[in-house]
Amino acid sequence: MTLLKKAKKGTITEDMRLVANDEHREVEWLKDEIAAGHIVIPKNIRRKFEPVGIGNKLRTKINANIGTSPDHFDVQEELEKLKVSVAYGSDSVMDLSTGGDLSTIRKAILGQSPIMVGTVPIYQVAAELLEKDHDITEMTVNQLFDSIEKQCDEGVDYITVHCGITEKAVEAMRKQPRLLGVVSRGGSLLIKWMKIHKKENPLYEYYDRLLDIAYKYDVTLSLGDGLRPGCLADASDAGQFHELITLGELQQRALKADVQSMIEGPGHVPLHQIEANVRLQKSLCHGAPFYVLGPITTDIAPGYDHITSAIGGTLAAYYGADFLCYVTPSEHLCLPTKDDVREGVIAAKIAAHSADIACGIPNSMDRDNKISKYRSEFNWEGQYETSIDPFLAKQRRKASEDFSEDVCTMCGKLCAIKTFKD
Repeated sequence: MTLLKKAKKGTITEDMRLVANDEHREVEWLKDEIAAGHIVIPKNIRRKFEPVGIGNKLRTKINANIGTSPDHFDVQEELEKLKVSVAYGSDSVMDLSTGGDLSTIRKAILGQSPIMVGTVPIYQVAAELLEKDHDITEMTVNQLFDSIEKQCDEGVDYITVHCGITEKAVEAMRKQPRLLGVVSRGGSLLIKWMKIHKKENPLYEYYDRLLDIAYKYDVTLSLGDGLRPGCLADASDAGQFHELITLGELQQRALKADVQSMIEGPGHVPLHQIEANVRLQKSLCHGAPFYVLGPITTDIAPGYDHITSAIGGTLAAYYGADFLCYVTPSEHLCLPTKDDVREGVIAAKIAAHSADIACGIPNSMDRDNKISKYRSEFNWEGQYETSIDPFLAKQRRKASEDFSEDVCTMCGKLCAIKTFKD
């Protein structure tokens, strides 16, 4: 029996109690929100870790994408990225590997991850075909669903599945030409398969088969936005919203089948369109948790897209997005390094935390008040320990010239706090 089915029956589980306690919420309320599809707790029946909730009136959670590419694959490097993600506060990692032995990499990550793990199953199918010099168009429906079941059986907690890319959605996108086309890797693979075979998306056509697999392992569906905008000019167009309407319908089918689900969203979105995008998703998808990539608010900052995404992510979370996928400085440029992962996680954590304060999430400002008290006391060790990146904070201060135990080199003896105390 899935967590969602238990919630519908009025059963309170240990995972519900843990999440309610962590969020400073009443467990009865949490159970009802899960039953309504407004909150999910992604956790495969095969996994044991401290669960977290994603959704309505909970802290904004963040995800870190890790994984190999066909040009660079080193499982130890990915495990190091996992450690960095966890150390700096990520609530989740997604293994997006497309190069090397994907099963070995995934099992290693699952074996060492103390947080939830997600995947995009079609990547494995595409990678296996590529190894044999075959194209995605040679994929069979059974091959796709076998990969999904295999990954769920291995213990993956949630999967991104681009079920909303229908023939009608693709047609809607083509009637409103895009500057950058389709930037979702999984989405582009499915569209190519659909075009060559002149058939409907198998994830949409055989959605009940997908629900059966997810129910069996209590895997949460992350209903992917395969037609998300990849640049500001393509934001909020017909293809994107046609897909979103379909995802709202599929979320209701998942809810009826006792399968947890959340909705993925854009992408690249101008600042003034973020509120409308979030509110529209919440309306069309019946209050389901919203998982956004960024969103990135300008296209001109390669190398700094952890900053552009933090700007958009803060605003999105303030208006109701529940789960932020980090963006690293290497976005649009190359495979992220361990340092890129650290910077991406920190930027996303800042965005999530800032939004939580503005939204009045219980106890969200406790840490801010604590560090402010330490500042007033010139307690530098306390400030380091309370900061989001203790190592960097300490390193920057210790590297200052004319180092003083009391004040910093910005103001020196003209320190306002010291002057006011005196």
